[in-house]
Formats: sequence, structure tokens, C-alpha cells
Amino acid sequence: MKELLNNPENLLIIGAIYHIAFVVFHLLFWKLFDWVEDLKKLSFTNKAVMQIMNLRLIFVFLVFAYISYFNGDELLNTKLGLTMTSSIALFWGFRSAEQIFYFGVKNIASNLLFLVFVFGTLLYSWVFFVGFNSN
Repeated sequence: MKELLNNPENLLIIGAIYHIAFVVFHLLFWKLFDWVEDLKKLSFTNKAVMQIMNLRLIFVFLVFAYISYFNGDELLNTKLGLTMTSSIALFWGFRSAEQIFYFGVKNIASNLLFLVFVFGTLLYSWVFFVGFNSN
């Protein structure tokens, strides 16, 4: 485990897989949450906004996965890369807090998602920490 934690390149590969999993999850939103029916209850504008935001999140997750997999050296050794890793950590940190704020703590599935989001926070915080200390 210590070897894994001290090898940020491997952690970034884990991060890429993590983000691809979110791409798949978000692509399934229409089916998982019965959006075809549920979104009919919204106004035209809100229905469009919900779907556009989900599609943009899918794009963001693809970008996070791509740069984590193909640009590890830059993420670890440049100011822009460190800004990016800290931003990804903050993205997941805020998402963790929002999970509790909006969904509470009484639902097991929600709590599991919270832990998944915390994992992303810790993963990219550690990558930032290792990269920051090596520069």
C-alpha cells in the first residue's frame, strides 16, 4: 500500500478509471432515474438544463480521465498541473458536502455515494500533496 501511495502515476491511473466510471454512471441517468418520464414533469427549459448539465458533467469527467491518464507528468510537475489536481480534489470535496446537504444521511445508497466522492477527494488531494512536495 505504501508503494501505491508513493507512486502518484499509478494513483492517476486509478483516478482515470474512477472518472470513466462516472462517465458510465452519468450516461445511465436517463434509464436509472427514468428521465424520459420524470423530466416530462419539468418545464421545457428545466428539462433541457438538467440534460445539458449532465452531458457537460460527462465531458468534464472525460477530461479529468484523459488528463489523469495521459498527462500525469504535467499534473505532478507543473503549476498548472498542481492547480488542476487541487481543483479536481476540490470538485469532489464540494460534491461530498453537497451529497450530505441535499440528500442527508438516512439513505444507505446516498451514504455510499458520499464515500465514493470522499475517495475522489482524498485521491486527488494526495496526488496534489505528492506533486507539491516533489517540486
